[in-house]
Amino acid sequence: MIRLNIDHLANFNWTGLLIKAGTIVLQIIVLYIIYLIIRSIGTKIIHTIFVRYQERQHVSVGRAKTLEHLVKNTFSYVLIFFFFVTALQSIGIGVTSILAGAGIVGLAVGFGAQGLVSDVVTGFFLLLEKQVDVDDYITVGNFNGIVEQVGLRTTQLRDFDGTLHFIPNRQITSLSNHSRGNMRALVDFPIDYNEDLDQAIQSIQNACKAIAKGDKAIVDGPHVLGVETVDSSKVVLRIIARTLNGEQWNVERRLKKVIKEALAQSEQEG
Repeated sequence: MIRLNIDHLANFNWTGLLIKAGTIVLQIIVLYIIYLIIRSIGTKIIHTIFVRYQERQHVSVGRAKTLEHLVKNTFSYVLIFFFFVTALQSIGIGVTSILAGAGIVGLAVGFGAQGLVSDVVTGFFLLLEKQVDVDDYITVGNFNGIVEQVGLRTTQLRDFDGTLHFIPNRQITSLSNHSRGNMRALVDFPIDYNEDLDQAIQSIQNACKAIAKGDKAIVDGPHVLGVETVDSSKVVLRIIARTLNGEQWNVERRLKKVIKEALAQSEQEG
């Protein structure tokens, strides 16, 4: 029996097998190169389409980026599917087997991947209802930051310390979007309890008028609302301004600087 097996192996057409295996490998490599070329060309075409869409439809840059990322992801998924189907066919696995496998995968999704389906459905409604766009400043649960990408499965949120959070869409049960409409810059500035309050308010208001003239990020104000709190050592004055989206923190920092300088100059003149 052993002798027969050895003779059988010796007579086996190894050359034909190697040629067939090499042909299959070469076909897969060619398919992969074609896949990369199509993906590159398709991505550039999608980008061009959405640049023109933004210009012609006058939609926001964030909205155009959001839809562009979504279409690119969908295009990549479809392309990968066709690549694997074609690769499997090249090694002799027919379409019928592929469809049967797809049926098994669909059954698995129905029983064990409800979370994935929930992610896709939630992501779809996030985009359909325009709840969030790329570059929006949002709060989701314990996370807050700038949206970098909205996908069908996850939303990518860049925290202010640089951390990139991947949040499954199904976990976005409540969302606060801080980038819809003008934002508010608020500064509470303390002054000494014994200082002349009216003079301090006047100095601050003059400084606010001066900064508003040369700062395009300020939409309205700044205005000195008046006294916010009082204690035994200081009086806190509140200053408020309306700013462009994402500029409120920069405006607050500039306000603090000019207010400090204005009060210091007022003291010297006094």
